[in-house]
Amino acid sequence: MNTTLTTTRGRVSPGSTTDTVSGSTGSTGSARNASARSTSGSPYLEIIGELGERYADILTPAALDFLAELHDRFAGTRHDLLAARLQTGVDAANGRDPHFLGETEHIRSDRAWRVAGAGPGLEDRRVEITGPTDRKMAINALNSGAKVWLADQEDATSPTWANVIEGQITLFDAVRGQLSFDSSDGKSYRVTGGETGVTPTIVMRPRGWHLVEKNIEFVDRAGRRMAASGSLIDFGLYFFHNAQALIDSGTGPYFYLPKLESHREARLWNEIFTFAQERVGIAHGTIRATVLIETIQAAFEMQEILYELREHCAGLNAGRWDYIFSIIKTFRARGRRFVFPDRKQITMAVPFMRDYAELLVATCHQRGAYAIGGMSAFIPNRRDPAVTERALEQVAADKRREAIDGYDGTWVAHPDLIPTAQAEFDRVLGEHPHQLGRTRDWVRVTAAQLLDVASIGGEITEAGVRDNVVIALRYIESWLRGVGAAAIDNLMEDAATAEISRSQIWQWIHDNSVTAEGSRIDTAWVEAVVAEVFAGLPRTPGDRFDDALAVFRTSALEPEFPAFFTVRAYARFL
Repeated sequence: MNTTLTTTRGRVSPGSTTDTVSGSTGSTGSARNASARSTSGSPYLEIIGELGERYADILTPAALDFLAELHDRFAGTRHDLLAARLQTGVDAANGRDPHFLGETEHIRSDRAWRVAGAGPGLEDRRVEITGPTDRKMAINALNSGAKVWLADQEDATSPTWANVIEGQITLFDAVRGQLSFDSSDGKSYRVTGGETGVTPTIVMRPRGWHLVEKNIEFVDRAGRRMAASGSLIDFGLYFFHNAQALIDSGTGPYFYLPKLESHREARLWNEIFTFAQERVGIAHGTIRATVLIETIQAAFEMQEILYELREHCAGLNAGRWDYIFSIIKTFRARGRRFVFPDRKQITMAVPFMRDYAELLVATCHQRGAYAIGGMSAFIPNRRDPAVTERALEQVAADKRREAIDGYDGTWVAHPDLIPTAQAEFDRVLGEHPHQLGRTRDWVRVTAAQLLDVASIGGEITEAGVRDNVVIALRYIESWLRGVGAAAIDNLMEDAATAEISRSQIWQWIHDNSVTAEGSRIDTAWVEAVVAEVFAGLPRTPGDRFDDALAVFRTSALEPEFPAFFTVRAYARFL
C-alpha cells in the first residue's frame, strides 16, 4: 500500500517519503487525526485518538499499512461472524440448545490429525501468570518465576486509548529486554527474571471479536468509515513489531484467543495468521495460538476449533468465568432450568463444570494440544495472614484437582500464588513438561451433561444479591478509571466476573426468583439494595461511581440485556 506519514502543525497526515511518524507530541500532546492513507487510494486507517509519548514508535506508517490490509481482507468476515452470533442467540432463546455438529462429525471421528503443539518456549506451561500490560505489572509478571506471562489486552485491561497503545509500548520494550519503570514515589522497577533469572515466555491476548477500537477508524474501498476491530489492532500491532524479535530471542509470536463461539471464528484467526506470516516473511506455522474455551457454544466445537487452527495451535484453556457468564447470557430467559444460585456456589466441582473441564482435557490430549487450567479468583493479602492462608488453601485445592485431572498447566493472577500452584503440578508432572501422553479416552460427555445447570443445586441468598451488586459497581468503577484487574474483598475481579455479577441480577429479576430468605427479586427490590450499597461506597474526588451506577443500571436492571456491558460503557465513557 506504500503508506507514509508526516506531521504538520500538530497533526499527522499523508506524506510521501517518511518511514516513521516524526515530531512526537509527548505524553500531553494533542496531535489527532493521524491518517495511514495509501498513495494509491486503497483503504486506510485514520487515528482519532491523541498521540502521546512514544506512540510514534508503535503507530508507524508501516504498521498502520499492515493494519489497513488486515481490515481490508478480514473485517467483512468478522462482521458476518458477529451477525451469526446474533442468530445463535435467537435460536437459544427460542429453545434450540447448542449441540455437537452433525456436519463436522467426520473431523471428530478422524483420530489421525494433530495440532502443531508447543512452539519454542512453550514446552513447559505448568504455571502461567496473567495480568495487564502496564509497565509495573508487566515487570512484576516477568520477575514472577512463572513459565508463561499472559500479557492481557482483554479482560484484565480497561481498553482506554492510553492502555491500548502504552500496553503495546510495554510489550515492545519487554520483547527487546529494555523494559523499566520509575514510579512517582521514587521506586525503580527492572526486569531481572526473579529468583530463577529466567523471564516467562510471553503469550499476548488481544481483545475479542465483539470489541472495536474507536480511536482508529477504518475507511474501506467505498469510502465508508467504521471503528477498527479491537482484535485486529491488538494482534496486528504486536505481531508486526515483535514477531521477528521474538523469533530471534528463541520464542515466537504467541497468542491467546478469547471468546470464540464457533470453529468458523477459529478459521478466521487461522486465515489471519497465514496472511500475517506471509506478509512479514516468516515461516508458516511460526505463530502459536491457545484458544480459551469460555463460551458454551465453543464447548461443543472444541475438536473443530483445534482442527481449523491445527497448523498454529498449541492448546486450549478452560476459561471458567466467561464460560459461566456465557451460559447465563445464552439461556437467561429460558426459565428455572438455567437459573444459577449465588456465584460462590458455582465451583469447578459441580457436575456440569466437571464435565466441561474433563472434556477439554480429553479433547486436547487426543490431538496433541496442551490443556491449560483456569484462574482461581482467590488472592493473598500481605497485610492479613489469615486471608492469605485461606487463599493458599483454596488455590492449592483448585490446582491439585486440575493437575490430577490431566491439565498441563494453570493460571494464577498473583506472583505469591505461583509456588503453591507449581507445587501441585510438580507433584503430578515431576520432571515431565506436560501430560500429553496420558490420554483420557474413557471420557464421554453428552450435550445434556454440558447443559445440566440444575445439577448445581444451591440457593439464591440476599447476601449473594448484595455481593453481585457490590462487585459489579466496584469493578465497573475501576474499569472506567482505566484499571481492568481489581482486587475486591480478597478476590481478583476482571471483566468476566463483573459480567457474571450483573447478568445474574438480570436473570434473577426476569425469572421472578425468590431468595432463600423469602424476598422476591424484582427491579424495585434490587434498586433498594443498589441504593443501600451505593450510599455506603467510599467516595473520593474523581471517582467514577456515578458513571458505574449508570452502566450497572443499563446492563442489569433494564429489560434489554446487553451482550457485554463493556461495549456500551466503552462507547459512552472511555
